[in-house]
Amino acid sequence: MDDPAAADAYDRSEFALLEETAADIGVPLSAPVVSRVDDGNVSALQWGTGPVELVFLHGGGQNAHTWDSVVLALISAHPDLSALAVDLPGHGHSRWRDDRDYSPVTNAATLAPFLQRLAPGAATIIGMSLGGLTAIALEQHSTPFRRRIIVDVTPTSHERLAQLSREQRGSIALVSGPRTFATITEMLDATAAASPARSRTSLRRGILHNAHRDSSGQWTWRYDVLDKAMDFSPLWSVVRDSSIPTLLVRGGNSPFVTDDDSIQLLRESPSAVVKTVAGAGHSIQSDRPIELAALIDEFRVGSAEN
Repeated sequence: MDDPAAADAYDRSEFALLEETAADIGVPLSAPVVSRVDDGNVSALQWGTGPVELVFLHGGGQNAHTWDSVVLALISAHPDLSALAVDLPGHGHSRWRDDRDYSPVTNAATLAPFLQRLAPGAATIIGMSLGGLTAIALEQHSTPFRRRIIVDVTPTSHERLAQLSREQRGSIALVSGPRTFATITEMLDATAAASPARSRTSLRRGILHNAHRDSSGQWTWRYDVLDKAMDFSPLWSVVRDSSIPTLLVRGGNSPFVTDDDSIQLLRESPSAVVKTVAGAGHSIQSDRPIELAALIDEFRVGSAEN
């Protein structure tokens, strides 16, 4: 598909790519009910028509559509499942902040009222990277979550990021790279260079969801500049004081969570569970969505039975 055709297909419907996504991961597309909900400050994708059971928070430089494959896999097994995939502040269709403070604590304060309204009975929150840290910070607010799944992140991850080379950072390096491109192909080439293990088809879908044309006709990312240094270590105290069952899912090929980090999590939260997805990098939801969906399902069902 060339650039104009791809862009036009997306412009006609935000959900025009779901059929391709389902085919890519080998699950049937049984016409899932999905719509965008927006309160003028926070925006999200609402899957299903029943009370929201799962809430998903993406990582920095991503958006709610990063979870499409995982949610489709879960819905293929549980057709009545309802979920909410949120655009973090400064990302996707959510409002950008003038102070560009997208730290987990600030994100949590922004999201808490939205989640209380849209997902008052949601038992499980799943957050990847910055979204995982935001999920931890949300425990300091009145939210309904009784289970927490954090994907390839701990409160030490800012130290791990600082230790990585640009090559090791992979797609994370795009966040500090060029903001505008003449065509989607230029964006795709840059993204493919940073994510060599991903197919160009899946990367193109991600770009179409994570970019838009500016007033000059250039393509630019659909997230704000993320250049403020953040120290996540204070969140260890939240983990330490938490009584919420927690699952950490690590990417087998990711350097963002080390064995030492896993040990620290288990020391601070002895009831936590750590699982590793072989062959996955930092964005496990993109690299191994079926495997991640299975772990989410196993943990939410198992925790509910205990």
